[in-house]
Amino acid sequence: MAFECQVSTEFSKTLIDSLDNPLGQLAESNHYHSQIEAENFVISELGSDSNAVKQKIAISKPTSVVNSKKTNSDSCSSKQFSSSDRSITDLPPALISEILNCLDPKELGIVSCASTYLCRLASEHHVWKDFYCERWGLSTAPTPLGSGLSDDKSWKEYFVEREFRSKTFMGRYSIEVLYGHTEPVRTVFLLVSAKLIFTSGYDQTVKMWNMEEGLLIASSRSLGCTIRAVAADTKLLVAGGTDGFIHCWRAVEGSPHLFDIRGPQEQNTEFRLWEHQGPVTSLALDLTRIYSGSWDMTVRVWDRFSLKCVKVLSHSDWVGGLVPHDTTVASTAGSDVYVWDTSSGKLMTIIHNAHVGKTCSLARNHTGDFLFTGGEDGAIHMYEITSHGVEANEFLVATWIPHSGPVHSLAFEFPWLVSASSDGKLSLIDVRKLLKTRKRASGMSASCVKDAHQSSVEPPQRMLHGFAKNLLSVDIGADRIVCGGEEGVVRIWNFTQALEIERKAHALRGIRLENRMRRRRLHLENSSKGGRTDQCSVAAKKNPVTGDRSGWHSKRAASGKLKA
Repeated sequence: MAFECQVSTEFSKTLIDSLDNPLGQLAESNHYHSQIEAENFVISELGSDSNAVKQKIAISKPTSVVNSKKTNSDSCSSKQFSSSDRSITDLPPALISEILNCLDPKELGIVSCASTYLCRLASEHHVWKDFYCERWGLSTAPTPLGSGLSDDKSWKEYFVEREFRSKTFMGRYSIEVLYGHTEPVRTVFLLVSAKLIFTSGYDQTVKMWNMEEGLLIASSRSLGCTIRAVAADTKLLVAGGTDGFIHCWRAVEGSPHLFDIRGPQEQNTEFRLWEHQGPVTSLALDLTRIYSGSWDMTVRVWDRFSLKCVKVLSHSDWVGGLVPHDTTVASTAGSDVYVWDTSSGKLMTIIHNAHVGKTCSLARNHTGDFLFTGGEDGAIHMYEITSHGVEANEFLVATWIPHSGPVHSLAFEFPWLVSASSDGKLSLIDVRKLLKTRKRASGMSASCVKDAHQSSVEPPQRMLHGFAKNLLSVDIGADRIVCGGEEGVVRIWNFTQALEIERKAHALRGIRLENRMRRRRLHLENSSKGGRTDQCSVAAKKNPVTGDRSGWHSKRAASGKLKA
């Protein structure tokens, strides 16, 4: 479907008239140039035919040279009026919706400022939900955005609010320290929707904390082994340890904190899964499955309802980390990275020697297109995964080396990638420029995408210090970064203060803009009344006696002469 700009159509008509009417060429050219300069962006009719245009012009052309100017100007003005009345708003709403569907969030926001009609269409467009789910996932919308949000908000408002909150990680923060573990903290997990933090480690317990107040809610009994992995959602909490068991707790209806982990083992709410022959090192959940990785060199996929293992994915080395998405799961074993199809159990692709040494950590964006890896060499790699049925291709997009030690943990929430290392530092990397929507990538080749991303790689935007020992785990969400390590404490980097400061600054900018517009309107009103012109003319008058301009400089000169 082709769209033609009205400017090009009118210019072709001008050219034809000027060739057929040499006497009126200059006048007609000036006439159309003025029309073109004053004309706004208007979309002409679809499928216009140049031959039909020529025929219309030939029919309307007069035989006498004397009346040629008048006839041509009348016909062209009527055509101008008929075509200038047509704009993008004259198209069917369904077609406008398809056009808006091809825009990114920034372009869609610009279009909404063009008119009230386009503002309504752009604000109520279903693509805002796609934008939100693509960046932050549907499971996190819209409850974790904070207090004061109502259910009648549109997806555009949720998107704008979440995008605004994502900028606070470059602002001011406060550090909260949670004491309760007696030995190093091996893993942390942030459940934003319930405002809970789960931690575990070498003291063989799982602890549940209040995210906002930083208070310990409950601590489990001793599970008899080091807990190396924890994962949770609003219905299930799982923890895996060195004994090979997966300890599970179901959510308790009516409980203010979802899970009851402090009491003795109950058959209704607590159970265990066991098939691994080695320590469980990584866990993940989705709506229907449980994923577990172990040092027995396998990743097992469990059905959440039948609690049976449905797939076993074998590796060539100990499994260190995994991250699922839809029907695929990515995992690390040794220095390699695997991508599996969980429906068929087939290996889609493998990245050999992703790092120098072992690949320690994994993270993935919500669409599953990009994979982040951290290794013993202190480097962080970003790969693009393109799937073709049961096969996939990977392309190295970017590489950062922000740490001097192994990268033990990675966490991602658009647009921030957070890494925790044994050097006691956290790095924050903004990957906004590297990530892209699937719609923009559909028309580009893989090599073009790779080259474009490599040219825009930037260093980490922020490094967080203050730890004396190794950092073993990190998670991000809801204006907070949670990490734990060998110190045996849990630290929360709280950026809520930066959010409040940014909100106040945003409100002040709005007030200043409103005052500026008010002053502008008053200035225009005064200028239209001629008051400003009269003042300027009076100030510019010369003194009839001295011939000098009246003003402070003339008075100052006169006083200087008197002193002399």
